[in-house]
Amino acid sequence: MPAQSTQMVKLSKFLALILRHQPERFGLKLDEEGWASLPEVLEILQGLPNFRWATRADVMEVVEKGSGDEKRRFEVIGERIRARYGHTVRLRADLPPCTPPPRLYHGTSPRALKHIQREGLRPMRRQYVHLSADRETAARVGARHAPAPVVLTVHAAEAAEAGILFHRADESTYLARAIPPEFLEFPEEV
Repeated sequence: MPAQSTQMVKLSKFLALILRHQPERFGLKLDEEGWASLPEVLEILQGLPNFRWATRADVMEVVEKGSGDEKRRFEVIGERIRARYGHTVRLRADLPPCTPPPRLYHGTSPRALKHIQREGLRPMRRQYVHLSADRETAARVGARHAPAPVVLTVHAAEAAEAGILFHRADESTYLARAIPPEFLEFPEEV
């Protein structure tokens, strides 16, 4: 990976840290929808030795292009920036409910399967369960948790008919508060 790409991935991960998980650690205030002051974020970056190189243009590149995985995790409007989803800090959700496709997918580690079979999918430390529109994306996400991830099929249309609300975070990511086990299809060869 070229040095430039490595820097942008690190910048993306740092933005996720301060806009999703630990804004208070850096003295950053998020409003109830997750928005922060872009000038304040840039000031924080300039104050950290590892990110003094980062300019507004670099932040905008991460916002517009992501960090190479095609997911648009951040957005900027005017002088405000936020992570679009994936927060561990409590926020008021502003994504409207949507009609999901018939099937969605969730990548996970094999060791989590017994728990998921009993309890279904839970958001754990996040506010929502993250679901992928295609099996390949779910496998990539699951690979963060295990070298050989398991991809579960979510019967999303049936879950929606039963009253579970889905939200669309971006082109390939859907969110739900929880998915009970009866709407999950588990692979046979695990």
